[in-house]
Amino acid sequence: MLMLGASVLCVTASGAPPAKGKAADTQTKAAASGDFVGSDTCVTCHEEVGKKFADNPHTKMAQMHGSNGATCENCHGAGKAHVDGGGDVTKIFNPAKHSMKEVDEKCLSCHAGAHPNFDRSPHAKANVGCISCHSVHASEAKAQHLLKASQPALCYQCHADQKAQFNMPIHHKVNEGLVKCTDCHDVHGTFLANNVRSTEDTNAVCTKCHTDVRGPFTFEHAPVRAEGCTTCHTPHGTQNPRLLNMPSIATLCNQCHSPLSAGGVHGLDAGSTTVTPCVTCHTMVHGSNASQAFVR
Repeated sequence: MLMLGASVLCVTASGAPPAKGKAADTQTKAAASGDFVGSDTCVTCHEEVGKKFADNPHTKMAQMHGSNGATCENCHGAGKAHVDGGGDVTKIFNPAKHSMKEVDEKCLSCHAGAHPNFDRSPHAKANVGCISCHSVHASEAKAQHLLKASQPALCYQCHADQKAQFNMPIHHKVNEGLVKCTDCHDVHGTFLANNVRSTEDTNAVCTKCHTDVRGPFTFEHAPVRAEGCTTCHTPHGTQNPRLLNMPSIATLCNQCHSPLSAGGVHGLDAGSTTVTPCVTCHTMVHGSNASQAFVR
């Protein structure tokens, strides 16, 4: 599959016309191969890039095109015309001079299998492409996956609101390095909002860590199953205990259960839910195997 993708890229890069028939196709590939000069030729001018490329995972591309070392040209296109033109910049693909969509298409010609949903992602729609986050030649930060900076600093460059939330008194330990943005989000796109990782169980992103509330339970709390954890919890950070959406547990519960607590705790004096919060009795709010009322 990798060799097939490389062959298609060769033909596209060389600008060769589409050929008909097996013999014509072979001739086209042969002509395209002759347009590749190899990475050793590229580094005679681009020495600094060549030095940084030694430990780059993209060096594996040298095995493409008959293992002729055409690593640079897998992304920049066949270089013969560029070299023959004395470094004519119009004869080579320079990502800085092309649209983000065109650059992404280059990257996805190899990485589409790993990131099939990127085109539908909020990042792609906002014109945030591969090279917005990745340095193709070398990562100055020595971060994984050739990222331009490590998490969460890279994400915070755009997501300032979330940075502020993670600085709140109660927060997931992202700044401390215990949790990463990509633990919950697939930045290359999913079928869910905000690039949240897609699973059959909408709560699985949370319960992979919070195993004590995973279930399954005999008696399920309907909002937990239907709407998910964020019905009651703010995932990034807040001033409220347990990352709750509201500072008062009674107020949070009363959004759904207001008829029950209109007169206090099931008929007691008004205001009694402030003194005795709902979870004093209903301790198993995520679900229970013993009681439909979620009491212990």
